[in-house]
Amino acid sequence: MSNKSSSTGGGISILGAIFIVFLVLKLVGVSAVAEWSWWWVFSPIWLPLAFFFIIYLIIVIVKIIRD
Repeated sequence: MSNKSSSTGGGISILGAIFIVFLVLKLVGVSAVAEWSWWWVFSPIWLPLAFFFIIYLIIVIVKIIRD
C-alpha cells in the first residue's frame, strides 16, 4: 500500500489581495482610495511587472556596454 499525498500551492498572492482591497474600496467609495486614479488602483498588478522590465533593461544595457 502506498500513501501518496500531494498538495498544490494555490490561492491569491499578497499583491492580488492588495489589488482586490483597493478595487473594492474604489468601487464602494470608501477612504482616500476613492479619489485615487485607476492607475494606482491597478498598481499592485503593473508595478511588479514594470520593476522587472526596468531591471531587465538595465541588464541588457550593461551587457551591450560591456561588449
